[in-house]
Formats: sequence, structure tokens, C-alpha cells
Amino acid sequence: MKFEHLIVINDPSHPEIMPLTRTQLWHGLVLRAEEPRLFVAHLDDCQLFDHTTNSVTRECRYGQVTIRDIVTYTSQSHVHYEVPKQLDIEGSHMTMTIEEPQPSAFRVLFSYEDNATDEVSEEEKLYNQFRCSAYEEADNDTIRVIRELAEEGRLG
Repeated sequence: MKFEHLIVINDPSHPEIMPLTRTQLWHGLVLRAEEPRLFVAHLDDCQLFDHTTNSVTRECRYGQVTIRDIVTYTSQSHVHYEVPKQLDIEGSHMTMTIEEPQPSAFRVLFSYEDNATDEVSEEEKLYNQFRCSAYEEADNDTIRVIRELAEEGRLG
């Protein structure tokens, strides 16, 4: 399954929405990886390992399910999550890319892809539609939290 969507961050036609700088947006996207409990309400715990300026390995626990992933950073540009195949979980990846089609008119492209085959049953198609909707909702929540943190002065 492949899924992408854009969230506009700074829209000149909506001046009532506080614009974010690239630095604020970047720090927020990195914070989502390094302090995910600020962004994911149903996350029980997340341990960080092998933390460098360019990557971190995480072990996140959701109830009885633990998912290990690797997050890599390309400074001020994109954050990439790689989930290797583990137990009953297929491998997948997600990238959050900062785009700037016009000066200071930022948007974030969220791209998801898993290792599933292209041929899926009708039941799997419905499940994938639900999953895409959940991804989009979580991504909107991410941007909402980043805006809140920026308003509080926590993103530089």
C-alpha cells in the first residue's frame, strides 16, 4: 500500500493562522520522533537507543504490542521512519518531507508505504482505507501539536 497527503503549514490566504518557521517545523517533526508521547495519546512507552544527530532507534509499546523502528533525519528537510518486519508486523516506512513551493509557504508531505503486495482482497482494501484515514488524522494531530508547542515557545 502506498499513501501520500499534504498538510499546508503557512497559507498566505489565512493570516489568522500563526505561521511557523522552517526551524520550528523541523524541531516539531524531530520532537515527534524523540518524544512521541507528546503526539500519540495511546502510546504507553517509548525507549530511545543509538541516538545520534542523524538517527535514533526506538522501541515503542502500545499495550501488549512493541514496535521497533529506526528514524533518520535529513536536517531541515525530512524525517524517515523505517519499521523492519517483526513478528506479525510487515515492514513499512513513512517519510515527512518539508516542502516550500514559495518562500516561507511551508507544507509537509506525508508518504506511507508498506511491503504488502499490490493485489489485495476487498476486505484488505477496506482496511487500507481505514488505515489511510487514521494516518491522515494522526498527521493533522501532529501539526496541531507542533503549532501548540510553537505558540508556547518550545520549538526555538
